[in-house]
Amino acid sequence: MTKTLRAGLIGLGMMGRHHARNLRALEGVELVAVADAQGDPHGAAPGLEVLPDVDALIAAGIDYAVVAVPTQFHRDVALSLAGAGVHTLVEKPLAFDIGEAEEITAAYEKAGLVGAVGYIERYNPALQEMRRRIADGQLGEIYQIVTRRQGGFPARIADVGVVKDLATHDLDLTAWVAQSKYAQVAATSTRRSGRKDEDMVSVAGRLEDGTITNHLVNWLTPFKERVTVVTGENGALVGDTLNVDLTFHANGESTTNLWDSMASFRGVSEGDSITYSLRRAEPLATEHAAFRDAVLGDPSNIVTMREGLHTVRTVEAVIESAETDLAVSLN
Repeated sequence: MTKTLRAGLIGLGMMGRHHARNLRALEGVELVAVADAQGDPHGAAPGLEVLPDVDALIAAGIDYAVVAVPTQFHRDVALSLAGAGVHTLVEKPLAFDIGEAEEITAAYEKAGLVGAVGYIERYNPALQEMRRRIADGQLGEIYQIVTRRQGGFPARIADVGVVKDLATHDLDLTAWVAQSKYAQVAATSTRRSGRKDEDMVSVAGRLEDGTITNHLVNWLTPFKERVTVVTGENGALVGDTLNVDLTFHANGESTTNLWDSMASFRGVSEGDSITYSLRRAEPLATEHAAFRDAVLGDPSNIVTMREGLHTVRTVEAVIESAETDLAVSLN
């Protein structure tokens, strides 16, 4: 594949530098322009002039763009790119609130452009293999999905709380793994670090297909944890996205009790466990390859803006629930 697609990147901060590295290494793509009003603090784009804004990026003549500016600027940047006919990958979450997310999604759909959201966890090899196995029926009927995303406070965060920064990943990957949207959420949050935004949240949810979910997310834990557990009638799959491990714990109950009162429940017991061998590709590299392929005509492996919009709606429902102490329906 020759380098044919001209890519631009706006935002050269903590995440932007990784986007720059991957764009430079991506087959079939040439990173031709970068922009950041603050310059290039990490030296992510040597040899390229650092442009001041999105208009200058567009003027460079790009086929597609990656937006890695702070969330509060996503709307203006994304709409400028849509107006210029530029396919765009926007870092998660798609926008700061539902209204902005709806505006962006509508603009790209109306223009017939490829628009995607950068939910990198979807591209973790452990979760990709987990979703494939669930879709193949390994777990049978899915009962519950539990996630834990905990660790210390990241200095990079300036404009959002833990729900919009971290819980977005879990809300997106849960709906994706189950292939079902959220129907209801109930959340409790707290603020312990002296900031105006929440730094710890616990979310109980229910998907449209009846699966129940639970998510623990915080910046207040002195160790890092990224775990997804999916439990079904045939056992459980445990994905550790930090270590890129996927383990299957089989339901070892193979016989049904014969008396009438128990005949409807097969029972559960510990069965065999197996940890799968996975190809450990960098998730961000996989995400970029998927977006390149979408621009070239194969959108099968991107997180669409429509999906990103649903996640923003779910995030807003979580925040509303935590503020009101009431369950919030998304239907």
